[in-house]
Amino acid sequence: MSSTKIRKAGGAEPDEFEAQVAQELHNLESSSAELRAPLRDLYITAAREVDCGKGRRAIVLYVPHKLLRSFNRIQQRLVRELEKKFSGKHVLLIAQRTILGKSYTRSTKTRGPRPRSRTLTAVHEAILDDIVFPTEITGKRTRCSVDGGRVMKVCLDSKDQANVEGKIDTFASVYAKLTAKQVVFTFQ
Repeated sequence: MSSTKIRKAGGAEPDEFEAQVAQELHNLESSSAELRAPLRDLYITAAREVDCGKGRRAIVLYVPHKLLRSFNRIQQRLVRELEKKFSGKHVLLIAQRTILGKSYTRSTKTRGPRPRSRTLTAVHEAILDDIVFPTEITGKRTRCSVDGGRVMKVCLDSKDQANVEGKIDTFASVYAKLTAKQVVFTFQ
């Protein structure tokens, strides 16, 4: 029954870790009264364990872009329960998005340029928003060093500082793994 909680593209079989995460989602749906109704129609497309350095690991759950709003409504409760199940590993929810290259050409049926939401920059900014979800981003700065390196400084809303401060290193390392961009989080 846990196979209903993960649907991979092309009907591919989930690996062992993804099956374990899907089973935990199914267990939460069946055991938790407050999460039963919201989780009934929700599923994930993939799960990945990311090494955050210093022996810490984080779990990244990819959800369909259409279901992201539904997941965001219950994200705080769902993440809290999943972090309990996975012995304190941080859990992040990210929408499954598509990046289309500059040379993208449409089929003969549809015309027009590449959608702005499918560009590399738009997808990376959306991933950053997903990673820090309960908190809002209040500002961004890109700092270019003399040697050509770039570091993005992201200012988060200070009202959520107590809830998010312990996860900042995880946010930065997961974003770096997914996008190969360095980021530093501060509160403003």
